[in-house]
Amino acid sequence: MSRRCELTGKGVMTGNRVSHAVNRTRRRFLPNLLNVSLLSDVLGRSVKLRICANALRTVEHRGGLDLFLVKQDDADLSDRAKALKQEVRTALATAAAQ
Repeated sequence: MSRRCELTGKGVMTGNRVSHAVNRTRRRFLPNLLNVSLLSDVLGRSVKLRICANALRTVEHRGGLDLFLVKQDDADLSDRAKALKQEVRTALATAAAQ
């Protein structure tokens, strides 16, 4: 399982661990990943995703999972999230048509 957020694409970064004597050794910065269940209002069901804490804040800020997925770029989303985005778009289109 990769250490990558399914919604934002945030992954592992590398950098230096710097001691008091300014000795530099390589280290990894891991994203704060959480297993969460988010409710989709349009689909009427919950979806389990592995996302970072920052993405969870952004989902709440944008008004829910459905609005987040509609605004988010496809390049950042995982394959599962892209499929979910397509489901949301079709559900929104059918709701608008009726």
